[in-house]
Amino acid sequence: MAKKFPLHPKHPERICWGCDKYCPVDALECGNGSDRTQHPVELLGEDWLEFGDWGLDTETEPPRTTGGSEKEPASE
Repeated sequence: MAKKFPLHPKHPERICWGCDKYCPVDALECGNGSDRTQHPVELLGEDWLEFGDWGLDTETEPPRTTGGSEKEPASE
């Protein structure tokens, strides 16, 4: 069974996305090239999933966090 493809990884630049191994960039195992395969977010931007039919199950992916609290200002 293939590993679940992360839709919004924290540091996509640290991983090769070329196969199901998801190797660190300094220890590529598959040898299918001299460079790592980039994650679609690196190539197409944060909204990469909105365009095209990627065939990924997006229902089980937790919502992406922006890193800060998103509290609205208190009403007066």
